[in-house]
Amino acid sequence: MLFNATPYISIVIPVYNEEKNLEELYRRLTQTLDTLGKSYEIILTNDGSRDQSSRMLQQLHERRPSQIRVIEFNGNFGQHMAIMAGFERVRGEIIITMDADLQNPPEEIPKLVAAMEAGHDVVNTYREGRQDHWWRRWVSKAHNTVRAWMMPRLKMQDEGCMLRAYHRSIVDLMAATGEATTFIPALALSYASNPTERGVAHEQRFAGESNYTLYKLIRYNFDLVTGFSLFPLQVFTLLGMLISAGSFLLVVFLLARRLIVGPEVEGVFTLFALLFFLVGIVLLGLGVVGEYIGRIYQEVRKRPRFVVRKVLEQPMVVPLSSSLREERVKGEEVL
Repeated sequence: MLFNATPYISIVIPVYNEEKNLEELYRRLTQTLDTLGKSYEIILTNDGSRDQSSRMLQQLHERRPSQIRVIEFNGNFGQHMAIMAGFERVRGEIIITMDADLQNPPEEIPKLVAAMEAGHDVVNTYREGRQDHWWRRWVSKAHNTVRAWMMPRLKMQDEGCMLRAYHRSIVDLMAATGEATTFIPALALSYASNPTERGVAHEQRFAGESNYTLYKLIRYNFDLVTGFSLFPLQVFTLLGMLISAGSFLLVVFLLARRLIVGPEVEGVFTLFALLFFLVGIVLLGLGVVGEYIGRIYQEVRKRPRFVVRKVLEQPMVVPLSSSLREERVKGEEVL
């Protein structure tokens, strides 16, 4: 069977230590897409898994070589880089991203396809009836609130849901950026002209444990804030101006008090408290600046964002159009 050179739908899935979920993911995903009745491809990026995911992905490719493609990284480069590797190789017009843990039900994909066919170029989603641990729901809700306040132009109700759909033109723009660190949903919104949101179901993880710790979630949100907003730097600029003005008024007050009352020993601990407060503010500000400088450093080094060890796919066969066939026949007759 020849490979469909131009599938209508491309599914991009990052995989990291998901051996217990891959078989069920394959069953439910292919069943949903087959029922949809549109041509499709599935791109699975193995992000340096240490379990049997690599072997299982190869087996899935062998089952449907014309529809399942596998990208193997030579290390762990992160979820968003795994998706970007898929974006660089997609062939469909509608590109859908999702996680491999089945918390994003594949059965929700037709809802996203319908929204894209209605004329939207980005379909964001929010999870209805979340099944995560209470602390993850709390952290997510708090960060969504802070992000909406810091970056009001990014209209996302739920930034953590990876079941999203993009038009091919948006994906091509994102793949062309070449950013070493990025946040795909926010990057897509910066290019979108007609985005929308849809509520999708949410399920408990099918098997295994989540790969996201609290620290990784914090780092994940740093990428969003520092990659798409100058708000933290602007806050510290305003805070520095206010503290400078307050410090000037305090100096004037202490000088006047010394001239009126005379030398005093009282107030030493108050001054130390103010000093520690100001030093803390300075160190916090340096940390924020350091986050931005670190990302600048990563970009200017121009190192590869990820390294692909191998790609499992059936060679693309592009069918000749009737005009091209006629030209080829004429050329052969001349020879």
